[in-house]
Amino acid sequence: MTRRLSRETLIKWAPLLVLIALVIFFTALNPTFFSSRNFARIAMAAAPALMVAVGVTFIIVMGSIDLSMEGTVSLTAVSFAFIFAQLGGSLAGFGWIAIPLVLVLGGLIGLLNGLVHVKLKIPSFMASLAMGFVGTGAAILLTGGDIVKVSDPIFRGLLTVRWLGFPLMIYVAAFFLFIGWFIQTHTTLGRNFYAVGGGEDLAHASGLNVTRVRVTGFALAGVFYAIAAILVVARIGQAESVTGANFMFVSITSVVVGGVALWGGIGGVWNALVGVLIVNVIDNGMVVIGLPDFLQDGVLGLLVILAVVLSTDRKMVSFVK
Repeated sequence: MTRRLSRETLIKWAPLLVLIALVIFFTALNPTFFSSRNFARIAMAAAPALMVAVGVTFIIVMGSIDLSMEGTVSLTAVSFAFIFAQLGGSLAGFGWIAIPLVLVLGGLIGLLNGLVHVKLKIPSFMASLAMGFVGTGAAILLTGGDIVKVSDPIFRGLLTVRWLGFPLMIYVAAFFLFIGWFIQTHTTLGRNFYAVGGGEDLAHASGLNVTRVRVTGFALAGVFYAIAAILVVARIGQAESVTGANFMFVSITSVVVGGVALWGGIGGVWNALVGVLIVNVIDNGMVVIGLPDFLQDGVLGLLVILAVVLSTDRKMVSFVK
């Protein structure tokens, strides 16, 4: 029993210990790593990825997988830029209306994603991957391959205005992180995610509408992807068809490394936060110490494998979904 508890405790706290070890490691190699300015850089890079990771966490907790985030982020980012411009191009005017509209659009994309998955009985990874391609294609169609600039100084203030040394976008991401945590721990929907991930047949037998829960989960994830898109546009000042590029790898890697179990029912948004920080600390640390990009990708790949090996009790998992 003690051995079992020790293993569970290690699995629970391992991601946080890894994060602390990485900070110490990179600081030892280059003391400039441990500075408020560098931490602000890490936080800026992590904020959009965190929103995507929170969204996909809800899906993975249900025992499914969502690979549509790149297309969804691209399409919602481009849509936001166009709507924002059509409404005057300023938050001081009617431009703010673009924000709720794009959040609704993200939710609708996620809703469609979930419906394709559950109604057509297509595996979630295949349905979501296809929807991601559709989203990217729609973004290309809207932009014609061009870049859409967003230069409103008030909106860009999410990046340029700082409080306690950190841009406002960090606090926006923190706010929505707490929203995700509240949904996860204090709502019936959040508890239903875990019920479905813990055993779909049992959840169905207990009277839970599994189809509705899954579709709602995908819609909720779409909203968080749209939040990520808005933060990306605020950070770089533009939107294009490749705005969502690389979010699939970063988000799935972060969630897994943070301790969310791929078979469902285990983990949550705080695991996603730790995982995103681990990935971005590695990204930043390798730049600080001067290592090339391909080594960074290799390290992240090995980290995912190691995280799954350490967190999986292979005696209890007879197959991979």
